[in-house]
Amino acid sequence: MIEPRSEVEVAEAVASAKGPLVIQGGGTRSFSDGVAGDVLSVAGLSGLTLYEPGALTLVARAGTTMAEVEETLAAEGQRLPFEPMDHRRLLGTEGEPTIGGVVAANVSGPRRIQAGACRDSLIGVRFVDGRGTILRNGGRVMKNVTGYDLVKLMAGSHGTLGVLTEVAFKVLPVAESVGMVSVEGLPATQAVAAMSRALGSPYEVTGAAHLPSGPDGEPLTMVRVEGFAASVTHRLERLTSVLAEFGPVETDRDPERVSAAWKDLRDVATFAGRAGDVWRISVKPTEGPAVADALPEAEVVFDWGGGLIWALLPEGTDARAALNGRDGHATLVRASSHAKGLPVFHPEPPAVAALSSGLRAKFDPRGVLNPGLMG
Repeated sequence: MIEPRSEVEVAEAVASAKGPLVIQGGGTRSFSDGVAGDVLSVAGLSGLTLYEPGALTLVARAGTTMAEVEETLAAEGQRLPFEPMDHRRLLGTEGEPTIGGVVAANVSGPRRIQAGACRDSLIGVRFVDGRGTILRNGGRVMKNVTGYDLVKLMAGSHGTLGVLTEVAFKVLPVAESVGMVSVEGLPATQAVAAMSRALGSPYEVTGAAHLPSGPDGEPLTMVRVEGFAASVTHRLERLTSVLAEFGPVETDRDPERVSAAWKDLRDVATFAGRAGDVWRISVKPTEGPAVADALPEAEVVFDWGGGLIWALLPEGTDARAALNGRDGHATLVRASSHAKGLPVFHPEPPAVAALSSGLRAKFDPRGVLNPGLMG
């Protein structure tokens, strides 16, 4: 394993590479398991380089653990807006998630429907391209690289365009209060209708999800609101009225219980430790139930109001078949040995594939960074 301790050492390692490199942060995600090559770990590039609570700005080296980032922000009553998932429970992995890994995978949780994805909070990056050149773009830079919005481009590129060395974010205050309303027993179609009604209301919903089995063993549809205490109280009352036509509505204002429920949802805890492959499917919310119906052997969790489907399927099942004729994409997040031959990422349309290939040729002309991972 190659373990650089500085950005310059990362650049030297990439420039001198004689073959493929597998880029790794904390080693808690399995997307690059099928990539062959020498492991280049950025875990040694850790620590915050700038934090200005008053300016809502945080800059950290890519190997900084999420625990350090979250602890630092919490001390000032702040948080990352996009609620990134911790994959360890679902994947059964160890190690510590890093902020660079979150950016590389564009990891975004339930609050994405209100606060946007990881890339929407990202304001600057530093990285090393496939030639070993150090590049920088976005906030807190002396000189931008013209021609590309590299901040958005690097988020979700999974290390195929460059090795992240530093990332900069806009952060937000932690909400004063949180609460949720829930309805039990709804089938998927009605659950998506209920979530759509809540999301279309003026009550600023920050989470809308449907679980196959809640605490009582019945399907559970949950809607979350956050903000000032008086506002949360008012919005919960109004949402109770909005959702009453779908069934009896329960309200929960206990912050620990509500936070635990949404953390479990965020981390897809219901599939942890269970046999089967796990797929992450992104579709139009209105098509979520039909996609789930096309996977009759699947157990599914709906997030983002039905636009994100987590599916637990028998080993070796290809969930992409459910998307025939529909817009969307499916990612194989947890694969058994029976599914190892399936590609992790959804095949891109020809025009997009051509653009992606061109970008990789521009930023990694030698093809040394996670080769073959994304096409």
